[in-house]
Amino acid sequence: MSRLFEEIDSQATPLGQVSLRRRTIPALGNRDIYEVKLGDEFLMSSMFVAAEEALSTLGLAAVQGESLSVVVGGLGLGYTAVAALNDERIAELLVVDALETVIGWHRDELVPLGKTLNADSRNRYVLGSFFDLATDPQTGFDPEQAGKTFDAILLDIDHSPSEYLNPANASFYTTENLSLMAQQLRPQGVFAMWSQNLPDAEFEALLKTVFTRVESHVVTFDNPFQGGEATNSVYVCVK
Repeated sequence: MSRLFEEIDSQATPLGQVSLRRRTIPALGNRDIYEVKLGDEFLMSSMFVAAEEALSTLGLAAVQGESLSVVVGGLGLGYTAVAALNDERIAELLVVDALETVIGWHRDELVPLGKTLNADSRNRYVLGSFFDLATDPQTGFDPEQAGKTFDAILLDIDHSPSEYLNPANASFYTTENLSLMAQQLRPQGVFAMWSQNLPDAEFEALLKTVFTRVESHVVTFDNPFQGGEATNSVYVCVK
């Protein structure tokens, strides 16, 4: 196998075949680039993490108080979770992912940030569907404490509010189900969400049916494949 490319792992999951790959692109520098694919679709790359990190920094900037309890929905390559743990106010972080394979990559330290997450006692992996747990406030996100509430919930799973990793996720984006999730936030708690697209006015209007304050942030980053800047969005909502 070429030293420029390696498939580290590939496993069947309920969503399809998920693979973890590592490559080097000499024209972009001598560094390892990690990628995750679902079937033939690219889900994430360690080349483009600015918006995933901004999900944590922007979301947590809106949270008041100390000794924070935070949920991250979607583990991916770990950038959102690590960025959250960089906030010294974090007392505990629950990272929810539906794929045991992805959690295993981090526990086995097959991805670079696995070591960082495993070494931080504030971090805990939760195997489960974020969307099922979000809409069941009596059970909630913490398998050790039913009905627990949190200071922030940070979501990075679907591509956007209208482009879903799994078609079943579409039902989450309603006033009813967002309200069920909001029950798991403490007073003035924050819900923040990543999107690959520019802010969507219809989705902002939907969020305003649940939250008292909604702000959208555009995050720009360099994309050498497009020969310039690319953009993602982060929605930040206060209960």
